[in-house]
Amino acid sequence: MGALVNGANDAKWMADGLCLKFDYDLCYPEKKARIADAKKVCEQCAVRLKCLDWAIEHDEPEGVWGGMGPTERRKEIKRRRTVTL
Repeated sequence: MGALVNGANDAKWMADGLCLKFDYDLCYPEKKARIADAKKVCEQCAVRLKCLDWAIEHDEPEGVWGGMGPTERRKEIKRRRTVTL
């Protein structure tokens, strides 16, 4: 599936997630309109790429991880498979 950012499998990076400073619902919004709010936080997060890789590696089905929602992550998985072929 392509190389992961160093440390993506090591969950220690999670403690540095900017999202921890916000309500849990930010990253698991019920309304799609709120996904944009989560993505704005992700854009500023120092561990965004590790977060995204972790979500892809662990097949995270919900929420915003590394600036991508579930549909975007599925597209990213396909893109990475294409790049590595």
